[in-house]
Amino acid sequence: MKQGIHPQVHRAIIHCSCGAEFETVSTKKELRVDVCSQCHPFFTGETRLVDTEGRVERFTRKYGNWQEASKKAPEEKKPARKTTKKRA
Repeated sequence: MKQGIHPQVHRAIIHCSCGAEFETVSTKKELRVDVCSQCHPFFTGETRLVDTEGRVERFTRKYGNWQEASKKAPEEKKPARKTTKKRA
């Protein structure tokens, strides 16, 4: 292996927004994360909705009750119109 091309590896502390801290090895000495295994719904078994900037409300306003709309019978489509090419 070539000497001097590999990054320095340090002991790193990972800080989560929930307050949990972990120690690992990284090229950075300190890392900050939004979710970790102690607060992520997949690991905790909780079901919660993380809404960023009202995206859920914006979706509901835009599409309304999309589940009810999908249960309705689809409208019949008109057959495609055939076009003829004019020859010169």
